[in-house]
Amino acid sequence: MNMTEHPSCNARGVGVFLELRKRLLSGLLIVSKEVAGSADHVLVTRGASSLVVRTPRGQLELTLPAGVSFTEGSCIPTPGESSEEELHFRLRITVEQSSHKEASDCVTETLRAKQTYCFYCQGCMTRLLEDRVFKRVLPLPNGSWNAIVDDWCCHPDPFASKKLLPRADDCLLGDTFVLLARDSSCTQTLTEEVSPVGTADRQEQKKPCRRVTFVSCASCSSVLGEAVSPEALKLYVTQVVVEPPVGDPRPAALSRFHFLEKTLAARLLKLSNSLSTFHFSVQTPDGNPFLLLWLLNSDSIIAAVPEKCVGNDSSSAVHSSPLRAARALKLLYITCSDADAPQREVVSHWETSVIAHPLVLPLKVCEELQRVINHSHSELPSSMRSMRSYQVAYLRL
Repeated sequence: MNMTEHPSCNARGVGVFLELRKRLLSGLLIVSKEVAGSADHVLVTRGASSLVVRTPRGQLELTLPAGVSFTEGSCIPTPGESSEEELHFRLRITVEQSSHKEASDCVTETLRAKQTYCFYCQGCMTRLLEDRVFKRVLPLPNGSWNAIVDDWCCHPDPFASKKLLPRADDCLLGDTFVLLARDSSCTQTLTEEVSPVGTADRQEQKKPCRRVTFVSCASCSSVLGEAVSPEALKLYVTQVVVEPPVGDPRPAALSRFHFLEKTLAARLLKLSNSLSTFHFSVQTPDGNPFLLLWLLNSDSIIAAVPEKCVGNDSSSAVHSSPLRAARALKLLYITCSDADAPQREVVSHWETSVIAHPLVLPLKVCEELQRVINHSHSELPSSMRSMRSYQVAYLRL
């Protein structure tokens, strides 16, 4: 379950960090003084489809996404931004204009009616649901719809005692889950267990515990979602892999943290574009906020190389194959349980002003997401790790 591209490198710090902004056609390069010593010892050139950084430690080649290229000769040091540990450089890039939008790798972002899909457990890649063909694929109201229902109706809430459930051939898409009707294969591949949501020792708990029926994979016991009725299932998009039928071979499995990072990044980007919101509150099913996320920008391309991975005394070439810079979302975040005094004021402001769109995930998934974000935060140069009362992290797409 590596959360890094460099599993063999136990880094003490960041050796080279690159962030390119496609909309601004500019970039920031940060090189550790342990790697370069001074700005005069850093040379940045353009490769065929890459950016090449030369330092006294050796040469580092970072492959750029298609259509993005470094503008030769544009890299200049910015001493005012540098520190005792870091050297900062600004550079320019060019981006080829394309009429095609960058597609998400997450199939749940592009589910279509009258197409066939299989659902797999992300933990063990066991096939859960066979060859499902949906007559309708419909979005559910956004996560806060019931909070504003009084603004729609001039009489008591007509939805108070009703659930929005799928018909036999429906797929209903929520912000973090899909609602599906059961089929005959569910009895062999899924198990159920009735348990309370939340824990009694949470002092900040806002709502009383309710009992839900958890749905788990029969092969590996991973919790996948909930049984919302005897006929319908809620499966969280962080727990299942959805693919077109591929025959007997199972689709290739991603590491847990890589899958979680890509899935949540795709969800944040989709919701931000569709709802025109940049503030998200990651919550447990009992309504308690766990993480506050502020999507700062979605056009970043980043690469982070730990200091110990940037060459050594006996090698003139750092890597036999180039490293790859990846698309990413830049986030400001606060972990609600660990918030200090200034951060608690921010959390309180978000709650009272209701500026954040709620994203409900199981407690275990919230904790996994926190580890992913904390790991990203630790990969950043020290000068980029905080902004006012927030911490900074990236989620790769």
